Amino acid sequence: MIWLLACTPTTPDATTDSAPRGAWSTPPPSRIERQPERLLSFADVHGDYVRAQEVLRLAGLIDDDGYWSGGTAVVVQTGDQLDRGGGEKNILELFERLSEEAWDAGGGFYPLLGNHETMNVEWDFRYVTDRGFKDWEDFPYDETDPDILEFPEEQRGRAAAFRPGAEYAVQLAGHNLVMQVGDTVFVHGGVLPTHAEAGLDAINGDVRSWMLAEGPLPEKWIGTDSPVWTRAYSDDEEPPACEDLTAALDTLGASRMVVGHTVQDEANPACDGKVWKMDVGMARYYGGGLAVLEIVDGEVAVIEGE
Repeated sequence: MIWLLACTPTTPDATTDSAPRGAWSTPPPSRIERQPERLLSFADVHGDYVRAQEVLRLAGLIDDDGYWSGGTAVVVQTGDQLDRGGGEKNILELFERLSEEAWDAGGGFYPLLGNHETMNVEWDFRYVTDRGFKDWEDFPYDETDPDILEFPEEQRGRAAAFRPGAEYAVQLAGHNLVMQVGDTVFVHGGVLPTHAEAGLDAINGDVRSWMLAEGPLPEKWIGTDSPVWTRAYSDDEEPPACEDLTAALDTLGASRMVVGHTVQDEANPACDGKVWKMDVGMARYYGGGLAVLEIVDGEVAVIEGE
């Protein structure tokens, strides 16, 4: 179900325990103070609907029919649902439905925005597959709109669907870009000290307003060195910026950060466990395995699958 705005969005209270999704008008909270009994996270699925279902089943979050079976568990998916694969629309629909079903069960399912979600709203279609254009080819658009007509005919439906204020941009506006649950921060790329100082509500609010066509493009939150693009904590070619990580976590009052974005051979921690790198390239495009981070009673573990 598409997230529809029924009223002007409000910034949730930082102490809110949870928030409904789907067709509800209130966006999810930037921060959930309560530490859930079971907190889980997985990273980039990149248009691979089959692998998205497999990783959810690996963690016991959906049943054989694809419905929520995670009970009161809280799940944060760290973005990049779009691009590189042909099952994007199915993934978006699945994640929206699971958000509602998890809420009804007393849990939570929160897909975040990654750089590939923001790229699509920016009309950067470099990584869209032929199927990705075909799935939106029937989306209606104004045939006199000069901006849409700049695209090849087969791309115009997708451009119309994801432009700020349009149906699928509005759906993505119902997702946070950064989120904290208990003492764990979740983000696609990483939260740098300057991001933390600005505050999670400010980041999410600016991005949400842009996607709803109610505010300007938030370059500092989606551009170079932004929370969806930085690899400061996950680039294996350079040592992780552990001092910056510690400063950001201290500002947010958190113990650890969970990131995706940079493909790893396996899920792994750095900086004495203060960051967990969870992008294992599970989509067929990369051919990696499956991995889910699980936090229970403060203990961190990784559930792995093929």
